Amino acid sequence: MVRVYIPATLAMLQRLVADQSMHALSGTAFAVTPTLRESYAEGDDDELAEVALREAALASLRLLAAEEASGGDPGDDTEGLPLRRAVLVADVEGATIRPDLDDAVVRLAGPVAVGDVVAAYIDNAAAEPAVKAAMAVVDLADFGDEDAELTVGDAQDHDLAWYATQELPFLLELL
Repeated sequence: MVRVYIPATLAMLQRLVADQSMHALSGTAFAVTPTLRESYAEGDDDELAEVALREAALASLRLLAAEEASGGDPGDDTEGLPLRRAVLVADVEGATIRPDLDDAVVRLAGPVAVGDVVAAYIDNAAAEPAVKAAMAVVDLADFGDEDAELTVGDAQDHDLAWYATQELPFLLELL
């Protein structure tokens, strides 16, 4: 069993609640891998888990940017959803380490059932302006644009709020 951090959007969380399972985009998630452990001279498991969570939150930002650029998936009820990063924490079997992509990247063997989800981390409303600004420049930040990196850093500075799995239906209903 491996603890993974799955980047998501609120629309993806809606599908998880409705279908009781979810496929991570391209099966991609983040975890405390041996490669991640080696890349840090020190740090306990909790600190390394925080690194994996932050990587998943950055990937969630990219998902939001892609979702907005494409207008969302046809048939999805994404209009009107707030712009908030989301990360699912799950314990899964069969995650494969992908050090060719990044130190913390893993590939999931299949869909994640709601019963495997331990918790969710989601931005608060206060983060929305920073997330929206970062969505517009996340690609530029990847190419080293200093202003874009600062803008993405502003979004990453917002801590994600923790929610128990059973709270997700109520949280999504209130948004």
